[in-house]
Amino acid sequence: MKKIFKLNLILCAVFIVSSIQTNAQSNSNSANHVQFGIQTGIQFQNINGSDANNNKLSNDLLIAFNAGLTLTFPIAPEFFVQSGLYYSLKGATGEEIDFGVVMKRNIKINYIELPIHLLYKPMLGNGHLILGIGPYLALGISGKVKYEGGGASLTQTIKFKNSVSLTDPGNYSYFRPLDAGADLIAGYEFSNNISFQLDAQLGLLKINPKYEFANDSKTSAKNTGFGLTIGYHF
Repeated sequence: MKKIFKLNLILCAVFIVSSIQTNAQSNSNSANHVQFGIQTGIQFQNINGSDANNNKLSNDLLIAFNAGLTLTFPIAPEFFVQSGLYYSLKGATGEEIDFGVVMKRNIKINYIELPIHLLYKPMLGNGHLILGIGPYLALGISGKVKYEGGGASLTQTIKFKNSVSLTDPGNYSYFRPLDAGADLIAGYEFSNNISFQLDAQLGLLKINPKYEFANDSKTSAKNTGFGLTIGYHF
């Protein structure tokens, strides 16, 4: 009887250890492979900085969005590098006075964006907390600036140039093609692989071009924004 009891204890112990190892291996395998995902979200974008007279730009938030594909690589327990390719709408709204008429201004710039984020994803409940930081690089691909006021409207296509001269057409709005900056991320990933993230973005490069015919050395316009993103990884 004692031998049977001891044998049962040994078998139970072997089963428990085997189960723990199998579960640990399963969790390890799920967290130690490249993950492909999709993300989209609503963004609140602005263009901050100063004009040629060193006055603060008076812009308002533009309601925008982004969407993209992600690749997430494990580099250490609970640490990951995430990159991908996004379509991102940026810009701002505001008002300006032209010849005594108040004109509403709407700037929309379309970018293809490449972020590189370092993520920390510790277990929290049945899912994972998400904390992240990293740089991004974006390339402007198209855009428009629309003015409305006094019963009239004007839409200018955005042309991307680092420097604008007198020979460039005056019926375009000009911006630099490249944008770069830093992202901050905080969110939560559920056990079903759906995640919600709050993100903030700070542009570090000027997006306004150099006007060769004007003294605009004090002019500085940079993208900033924040938003809510939903994602899913496979």
